[in-house]
Amino acid sequence: MNDASPSQPEAHLLIVDDDERIRALLKKYLVRQGYLVTAARDAAQARRLLAGLAFDLIVLDVMMPGEDGVSLTRWLREQTSVPVILLTARGEPADRIGGLEAGADDYLAKPFEPRELVLRINAILRRAPQPAAAPGPAVMMLGRMRYEPETGELRDGATPVRLTQTEAALMRIFAARPGEVISREALVDQLGRDRGGGGDLAQERAVDVQITRLRRKIEPDPRRPRYLQTVRGEGYMLTAG
Repeated sequence: MNDASPSQPEAHLLIVDDDERIRALLKKYLVRQGYLVTAARDAAQARRLLAGLAFDLIVLDVMMPGEDGVSLTRWLREQTSVPVILLTARGEPADRIGGLEAGADDYLAKPFEPRELVLRINAILRRAPQPAAAPGPAVMMLGRMRYEPETGELRDGATPVRLTQTEAALMRIFAARPGEVISREALVDQLGRDRGGGGDLAQERAVDVQITRLRRKIEPDPRRPRYLQTVRGEGYMLTAG
């Protein structure tokens, strides 16, 4: 079987899973696909590796002894914007949404095909370097927040605000079309999520979660959004001001 080659050659991945067999299989498979791969047996070892190495993406098991994957994801989001894919044996939508709310960029329910993991990794790695699809303003002011579409930099006054890969991708999409309503379906398509992972409704619900997380970073009151607005029955719209 021919698998898709990595979208970012020699991207460095960190695999975190307490199951030695799964770690070995994933490492072998992903190395064959052209990735650099480092593996950790638990969250504690992952933290030590992260202290000295930079990774392009982390594949993280949720259910591990000691600190679980969701807790580690929350910690990661305080430290870095490196994308995270959660591996979970829990297939319920509430569990998946919980992982996204913690800061994960995607999730994959066990058991899964390694090729599907590769496709999801490629989709996430393709997002970061892509420029905005259409020219927008050089700078967008969202109250005290300053966003520069060209660099993807968001600042609260003089303080940089860290965005995850998915949040950064959303900002690029909205900033390219300020004042224009973008449907949830269009956001799913532009974010590049695999439609095989849970159906259209699940994917659109996942976008809603990412919007909620982004609002926490750009809105004075996320419960009453002023800049990233919901247009009922149509989608979302970013307005400067």
